[in-house]
Amino acid sequence: MAFKTTTHLNFRGTAREALDFYQSVFGGRSVAVTYKDAGAVQDESEADWVMWGEVAGDDGFHVMAYDVPSRLPWNQGENPFFVSVRGETAEEISALWGKLAEGSAVVRPLEPAQWAPLYGMLTDRFGITWVLDVAAPYNG
Repeated sequence: MAFKTTTHLNFRGTAREALDFYQSVFGGRSVAVTYKDAGAVQDESEADWVMWGEVAGDDGFHVMAYDVPSRLPWNQGENPFFVSVRGETAEEISALWGKLAEGSAVVRPLEPAQWAPLYGMLTDRFGITWVLDVAAPYNG
């Protein structure tokens, strides 16, 4: 049996904006189903919020997202998870970094590290912390 995992991001009213941003960085296709689309509106002010959404690319990139309704508890928390993106070349990782860095807070600059030719960490404008690095051969 094979398994596939996908990072699922939870927002409060900004899921569509986040999905659009991630699609602009990584490409692929974006889908968003609102509470209105699904016939699941419980608060009219949240009818256009995302009940289910994703960005998926042919290269394997995939994130899902939704807007947590105000009737449910939600706290973005502090560092509850990181999204890790590992590429094969410095060029592809540097290009993604440049796009993600817009409006972000750099936690660790994108630069060589002991364990990777290139490594960096930033928290984007949606509060999501991303770790980007270039794959390095294991020298165990």
